[in-house]
Amino acid sequence: MTWIRRINQIPRREREGFFRSLIPPLLYHHFGIDPISLCDAKGEKRVRFFCPKGDRTCLVEIKLEGMEEPLFSIQLSDTIDFTQVNWDFLVVNDPGSPKFNTHIDAEGRDTLLGWASRNLTEEEKAMDAGLFPGQVKKGLHLTREAFRLLEHFCSTFDIKSIRLEALFYHNAITHERHGFSYFSGYREMKRIHELFQPGGTLFNKLDNSTPFRKPEFAHTVRGRSWAIHDGILEDVDEALFDEGWVSPVMYYMIEKPRGMVTFPDPVY
Repeated sequence: MTWIRRINQIPRREREGFFRSLIPPLLYHHFGIDPISLCDAKGEKRVRFFCPKGDRTCLVEIKLEGMEEPLFSIQLSDTIDFTQVNWDFLVVNDPGSPKFNTHIDAEGRDTLLGWASRNLTEEEKAMDAGLFPGQVKKGLHLTREAFRLLEHFCSTFDIKSIRLEALFYHNAITHERHGFSYFSGYREMKRIHELFQPGGTLFNKLDNSTPFRKPEFAHTVRGRSWAIHDGILEDVDEALFDEGWVSPVMYYMIEKPRGMVTFPDPVY
């Protein structure tokens, strides 16, 4: 039996005890949440677990009073490999930062992270504020800590590897730095880096034709990610990019990282 499903078979209090280990401890102190009761000062429960008995998915989420989006949200699910888990997503939002409605378009429809439609006005504001594609608020710089806790969780259950899809370019570069390797997308990521070098096709496409294609974007992870989100790969006449950006599939071997680097010494 796969691991998430196996954990979800045990009594609710016990399985939630295991899954709460995925929450960075500093969130409790910083946002006034009791680590035992998981309630705020008013006695309101702030941590939610979605891990139904027998299900293959677990979601751990923290929501603060008056905040529409989660403060923290992480989801894991089983794969067909009994020794592996899928890291579906991690969301960490700074409640004190401005919100940008990049998640809905001008008609109020969900943009599905920009795959279905885009809100160009809000995206430009978010970009100018230092956000990455897919963000509605700034983060709290907790990715490394969340990953450390996830690795410990996996070690506890003798889970051998973590699998994920890097939805954006900057996600892939970040996971490279944490020791992830590529199931797919490595050739494309290497080629992207090459083409953003001076004189390369992508470098030359950064021509100020849109707010997301500024020349200086060639040199940073954030800049490249916005240009790729803007569809710049579709303007390159190479078979590798016939479909534009395709999310790389990556994996991490627990306690045996062997990262594959495509952007050496990245500047964010």
